[in-house]
Amino acid sequence: MKKVVWVTLNAKYMHTSLALRYLREACKGICHTDILELTINNSLQDMLGQIYETHPDIIGFACYIWNIEQIKQILHLLPKALPYTKMICGGPEVSYGTEDFLRECPMVDYVVRGEGEIVLPQLLLYMLRGAENCGIPGIAFLKENGEFYDGGLTAVNVLQELPFAYRAEEIESLREHILYYETSRGCPFSCAYCLSCASSGVRYLPVERVLRELDFFIQHRVRQVKFVDRTFNANKIHFLPILKFIAGQKCRTNFHFEMAIDYLDDEVLDVLQRMPKGRVQLEIGIQSTNLLTLQKVSRINHWDKIAANIHKILSFNNMHVHVDIIIGLPEEDLHSFSHSFNEIYALHADMLQLGFLKFLKGARMMRLAAEGTYAYMDMAPYTVLSNRWLSYGEIYWLQGFESVFAYYYNAGRCRKTTEYFICAFEHKDAFSFYRKLTDYWRIHKYHSIAHTTKALYGHLLDFCQTMYNVPTELVDSLLRFDALTTDGGRIRPEVLQWSQEKYKKEIHFFWHNDEVKKYIPDYSFTNWRDVHQNYCVEIFPFSVESCAHTSVMRKTTALLFVFCQGSVSYKDLALEDLDIQDF
Repeated sequence: MKKVVWVTLNAKYMHTSLALRYLREACKGICHTDILELTINNSLQDMLGQIYETHPDIIGFACYIWNIEQIKQILHLLPKALPYTKMICGGPEVSYGTEDFLRECPMVDYVVRGEGEIVLPQLLLYMLRGAENCGIPGIAFLKENGEFYDGGLTAVNVLQELPFAYRAEEIESLREHILYYETSRGCPFSCAYCLSCASSGVRYLPVERVLRELDFFIQHRVRQVKFVDRTFNANKIHFLPILKFIAGQKCRTNFHFEMAIDYLDDEVLDVLQRMPKGRVQLEIGIQSTNLLTLQKVSRINHWDKIAANIHKILSFNNMHVHVDIIIGLPEEDLHSFSHSFNEIYALHADMLQLGFLKFLKGARMMRLAAEGTYAYMDMAPYTVLSNRWLSYGEIYWLQGFESVFAYYYNAGRCRKTTEYFICAFEHKDAFSFYRKLTDYWRIHKYHSIAHTTKALYGHLLDFCQTMYNVPTELVDSLLRFDALTTDGGRIRPEVLQWSQEKYKKEIHFFWHNDEVKKYIPDYSFTNWRDVHQNYCVEIFPFSVESCAHTSVMRKTTALLFVFCQGSVSYKDLALEDLDIQDF
């Protein structure tokens, strides 16, 4: 029996390919089908070797913005390693600009344009019969005379026809990976920068089937299921029963959704409030708060509703909230971007991802390129380089800004320290603070080197001492508190003045004293390794744990930190229980 291998390059090892599994299941009755998931971090020779070892008669590549350049390199090498293997390519990166791709990679026999689960089985039957130049809708190829044949874009009109993509026998090895899943295809919105604008309407899987398949993931105790629905909450009749089902489960599985948050009503918010802690996480694309910008890209944001719903959801304290902003959109210069950034930052979401506009093939943004005098990368990922509103120098500077912001805010690091300086010295202008930090970064050439977590604390300590007129011990106190409440308290930068160094004798005595049971009733001393791993006593000259955003009271404070399974809690420690005399 002929062997077909579906291949892709994932962005990270922890990712899985939903597309390959759909194709494997759709074609399994036709011939022996297998999948091979590599990553963009594999070397070219290693990828070629792993593909060779599968000895395929037909090989299919799933092509995306993050892997297309490496796939092109592999395609040019494959005929030298597997001269008799037929090649098929599909995915967003070859569904548009298909003729150019085929002329650049003439060794590719066929391209599937659009959704391939229905047409690929037909194509395989055609190929296995030894036929050439098939005319199946959705298939494109170069004829023997070099003429381009285009069967047009194809779509699966009835999603119920799709097979379930995952097999029980593979879940054990994938349990700790991110498993992708969808309940719908299409999007009700038409944002110019998104490929979803190329299609109209939304198609749904039946809710009953969705619940069965989610139960499959739950029963197999997978770590995370990430929905790829472009707007999960597009239709309340569809998504609300799914949310209620997830809220009612007892499981370890986390579910990730992209939502248009301004379309949630009180009933949905009530379900979200009842979610077990850590059960779901939300990704919310805001992109900009500039009304002219949003109008240019055909996006509708109800800002008051967005802000109110995000604040309400964050108050539930039971889920991770991730918001997005795009750099390089029309009508958004540096001043406008700073305003958008500050408004979105003020929501205090768990993560604020800064993305750079990309000119996706097939997206309507391509038609706005000339009007905005856009320059962008000719190769994937087609990132904006400049436009009428932002010069290349400003885009380049913003790339550094994004990196610095990711090191600190998006890593959940030094939140109390940065928030204090933003409020006390920058009048709540977060952009101004991170602008200064970015300039400091560039002056010291930190943008060109890697940084350990401990080094990041040292850089921020030096920056705050240099830029702001505050006592060194205040910055040190804020950073010590941040270090102990981040990363499970495992990071203790040597540049900070830890109490364990100054008060080693007194702190050691405390852990042998019965006073400790006032704070940890079931405590009993076993060994110093367990104490240091699970607890920390720290003394601060300022009341850092209860500081206002604009002021910190000078007051000697002792805190007892407890580390348990990655989480951190702390409580006030009476000074007399430490028996330290030089307060």
